[in-house]
Amino acid sequence: MSSPDPQVRAARNLSTSTSRGPVVAVTGAASGIGALLTSRLAASDEVKQVVAIDERRGEVSEATWHILDVRDPAIAEKLRGADVVVHLALDLDLETDSAARTAYNVRGTQTVLTAAAAAGVHRVVLCTSAMVYGALPDNDIPLSEDAELRATAEATGVGDLLEIERLGRRAPRAHPGLNVTVVRPAVLVGGTDTALTRYFESPRLLVVAGSRPTWQFCHVEDLCSALEYAALEKVDGEFAVGCDGWLEQEEVEELSGIRRMELPSAVALGAAARLHRIGLTPSPAGDLAYTMHPWVVSVGRLHDAGWRPRWTNEEVLAELLEEVAGRHTVAGRRLGRKDATAAGAAGATVALLGAAAVVRRARKRRGL
Repeated sequence: MSSPDPQVRAARNLSTSTSRGPVVAVTGAASGIGALLTSRLAASDEVKQVVAIDERRGEVSEATWHILDVRDPAIAEKLRGADVVVHLALDLDLETDSAARTAYNVRGTQTVLTAAAAAGVHRVVLCTSAMVYGALPDNDIPLSEDAELRATAEATGVGDLLEIERLGRRAPRAHPGLNVTVVRPAVLVGGTDTALTRYFESPRLLVVAGSRPTWQFCHVEDLCSALEYAALEKVDGEFAVGCDGWLEQEEVEELSGIRRMELPSAVALGAAARLHRIGLTPSPAGDLAYTMHPWVVSVGRLHDAGWRPRWTNEEVLAELLEEVAGRHTVAGRRLGRKDATAAGAAGATVALLGAAAVVRRARKRRGL
């Protein structure tokens, strides 16, 4: 009998190698981190099948697609046969109405956890943020991954993430046999838009007097590889992901070439609160804490599992600066070229003072 065609042999070998791997479902699979992870898992010899779930179809043709809202209880049927669910269908957009954002994030997570248990899924991987530890002046540097979660709901989306983690802790008690793994990335960079990435779009880096900022970044490629580790059960529990070590504010300023503008705490926090209250900036004053106080975290659990980041903090910062080049942000609010010129002419006082020009222009337009 003649030997099979080499392509047939390769296909048989691939089938054999993946038959023992898990079936992994990814929510939010059509865009962002979900799309990157879906593509990565679909190319892995350690994954038997990828089930992609989103409200629209994405570009990964190797995945099995189901088009629906994660809040729809019908998702339970789509998860049947999956071993692991990686839940990435979250809305953390700065411009989304906060009540609508919370309703989507909390209800979606609740539905996915319940549906996964009903479908016989044995592991759900949730992705939150290291922001849940809180940014506080007395934080250890670095924080242990077992450190108490001391964040409050005052920063963008952090209240949602804390509630998602609470749901994740409750789920195994309500559904015995269901394992929940929580992944907490540091400042995420790579096609992302957050209050923390917008910090680097300002003409000056705001430093609140008396604070001691520290920066730990996480490239989305490293987050995806950590999520793959979790999906393949190479690591479990609650763990952080990010670059090794951290950068002090002075190092960030030297590497970025952006000078600082130092303001008293009362001025910075008061101005941020007022601008957010009148609707001129998307970022609440609570976001400033994460640029004032340390919240870098050990990534020891991933290291113990054999994982290493591909990116350093210096490399991720360089990529971030390249991404935001040409953008102008004041107090978390993106400016058009005209507004940016006005802010620059005013001395570019990082936003909070320069934003006064934006406030006056907005009031003039409204006839106030």
